[in-house]
Amino acid sequence: MDSGRSLKIGITCYPSVGGSGILASALGEELALRGHEVHFISYERPFRMPANAPRLYFHPVVINDYGLFKYPDYTLPLSVKMAEVSRDHRLDVLHVHYAVPHATAAILARSMLPPEQQPRVVTTLHGTDTTLLGADPGYGPAIHHALTHSDAVTVVSDFLKQETQRVLGFDGPMEVIHNFFTPRQPRRSREEVRRELGVKDEVLILHSSNLRPLKRIDLLLETVARIRPRDSFKLVILAGESFAPFASDVRRLGLKNHIVVREKVNDIEDYLQAADIGLFTSETESFCLSILEAMCFACPSVSRRVGGIPEVIENNVTGILSASDDAEALARAVESLIKDSARRVAMGRAARQRALELFSAAIVVPRYEALYRRVCECRPKA
Repeated sequence: MDSGRSLKIGITCYPSVGGSGILASALGEELALRGHEVHFISYERPFRMPANAPRLYFHPVVINDYGLFKYPDYTLPLSVKMAEVSRDHRLDVLHVHYAVPHATAAILARSMLPPEQQPRVVTTLHGTDTTLLGADPGYGPAIHHALTHSDAVTVVSDFLKQETQRVLGFDGPMEVIHNFFTPRQPRRSREEVRRELGVKDEVLILHSSNLRPLKRIDLLLETVARIRPRDSFKLVILAGESFAPFASDVRRLGLKNHIVVREKVNDIEDYLQAADIGLFTSETESFCLSILEAMCFACPSVSRRVGGIPEVIENNVTGILSASDDAEALARAVESLIKDSARRVAMGRAARQRALELFSAAIVVPRYEALYRRVCECRPKA
């Protein structure tokens, strides 16, 4: 394949707030900026996808709730739309994020088309499709089938590659391509955002997630409740879902005056630039894009040493990793950065440098481009 030719790429992801959707949206935007034609195919427009950008298109999947089915089906309408977009726009690649249902739908879509119109299927695993659904006998075999029949499989960390091999017994090739983050220019100044949050001289601690059980919001709140002195910080939570289920915990722990919640924030950069320390207490993470987002704004994080996070944070250099899920230990780590501003600033600078050197679009996106071209080399000529 001509290494200079622009490609036509279809991307399917979960459009809601979450690391995989953010990564997929950013990848599509970066590919379009590099001259490729990108078509998003999903039930909703990805929330970080820019409107009216050149070479960037969105194709909605219509889901009909027929009384015939107990539950509405998404996989089949998605596969039909994928086949339609592939045929009409002569896609070279369908890049699907998450195996279920996206990779299974892409493989079905490909089989609907004649050989000369079939796009290559690239599947990117982000985490729970392996660590949660992979162990489910109702999903595992379908995920294994989808991976086996993909033209290429990528994972976002070495940890996830090993877990995919262990949980799914998948021994096919997998390329580790870490996540990246390209921050947009904040719309407001750091000072303006901190005023909005009621932060004066306090250290601003940041947590950003979809609040799912694996994020361990219970541990996050228990940790914050143990930080002393209490007037030394405020915690801002950028919540991808409603924070209402945790309101009683906030009251029980006496944290009402120390926590500010912002739900479904699009301009996350405003808050990232205002933060001093990130705090993440997840049970496991395949990568943790939220940590990388903070790193890009020179914000070091305290996190548990789980999953792929040690591939992102260099312990005691760009942040602090705790080997324990003990709230007391996590609180002491946060306190150490609150009290030592020089160390905090030095870690933040190192974090931003690491983000630029390892996890920038300039480093990561060309790896996807090279992968697309490799899998397209043997595509039949029309």
